[in-house]
Amino acid sequence: MQRSVKALLALTCLTVSSVSLGAQTLTIATVNNSDMIRMQKLSKTFEAEHPEIKLNWVVLEENVLRQRLTTDIATQGGQFDVLTIGMYEAALWGAKGWLEPMKDLPASYALDDVFPSVREGLSVKGSLYALPFYAESSITYYRTDLFKDAGLTMPERPTWEQIGEFASKLTNKDKEQYGICLRGKAGWGENMALITTLANAYGARWFDEKWQPEFNGPEWKNALNFYVDTMKKSGPPGASSNGFNENLALFNSGKCAIWVDASVAGSFVTDKSQSKVSDHVGFTYAPHQVTDKGSAWLYSWALAIPTSSKAKDAAKTFSAWATSKEYGELVAKTDGIANVPPGTRASTYSEAYMAAAPFAKVTLESLKAADPSKPTLKPVPYIGIQLVTIPEFQGIGTQVGKSFSAALVGTTTVDKALADAQEFTVREMKRAGYPK
Repeated sequence: MQRSVKALLALTCLTVSSVSLGAQTLTIATVNNSDMIRMQKLSKTFEAEHPEIKLNWVVLEENVLRQRLTTDIATQGGQFDVLTIGMYEAALWGAKGWLEPMKDLPASYALDDVFPSVREGLSVKGSLYALPFYAESSITYYRTDLFKDAGLTMPERPTWEQIGEFASKLTNKDKEQYGICLRGKAGWGENMALITTLANAYGARWFDEKWQPEFNGPEWKNALNFYVDTMKKSGPPGASSNGFNENLALFNSGKCAIWVDASVAGSFVTDKSQSKVSDHVGFTYAPHQVTDKGSAWLYSWALAIPTSSKAKDAAKTFSAWATSKEYGELVAKTDGIANVPPGTRASTYSEAYMAAAPFAKVTLESLKAADPSKPTLKPVPYIGIQLVTIPEFQGIGTQVGKSFSAALVGTTTVDKALADAQEFTVREMKRAGYPK
């Protein structure tokens, strides 16, 4: 009887607590990357600590996620309480008033510990609109064993031409060994993220200072010719369908000698449970060519709360938990310190982390060097390294990505793809009223 009374009192307290805080179910939209899948798994800890909050997950492929979130927030649909977005959306949607400002965070969150470049990329006029889950630059991954066997040495700061030469020498298609894997899947955040940094390295830019597109210039032609020729010669079959996850799988299965992509993959390619080549991976900086400017991107997957959410307080509680130092400590405890979400906090880069994560130094230096305000060799009127922070870029970048993917497949030529990109971008920018 006494035990029943105690149980009843406990249940009553829990019920009162739930009512007072407003029992909430949060619908969280996120991308199907390994770090987010881990977040979903570890969120059971959050639910145990916050029984008044239940989590409902919607996990989507990158391009699909962006389409769903853009549609929902533009129509104020209110399907989601927490959005996984990047710097592009945070800046634009925050300015439109579509996102809740991330203010009044608890002192324990230690916002000052977050790298300034990451905070600024998720802010508008000093107001933070998303909390960074991880941040990344782009780096070069390569197979140290294959390089050694071929008598090759990877420079600390390779050029794209050197990368192309290495890739050619390390390709053996009969053995399903491909010299290089690069993104080919069409999308402003897929193939265009990689191709834009490659083009930046060749001295190209999306727009001149008067907002005129420059796809008809020699820099873009040199860059796209290199990309298409190198991928056809040394890349895997079906490359036009490959984004980050597909190339990660190819590299981890031992089929790629070189992979240039997001620095966040460092913990995946060195994880023995998922990588067959974990003991034979080298890390160095993203390739440059005529310039270093804009040769490596800056990006953050972050958690934001739409103003249409009816569970804003609970959403903020979860977002702060998932991006906190305590969450990093939980990852270190359950999955190892090298798997802590990288790139957001200075405290992550402790002596223990640097020793456990062989990719940490290159990642940290690449993040420090990335400057979205000066992304190209020549001056530009926009902010962004692998993207252009204007509302029109999402549509333009995706359409240009489709043209460049078609050139990779061979259904069009490089010259025609560039001409189509120029014509489409001129038309869309004129329609949008640029220059403004």
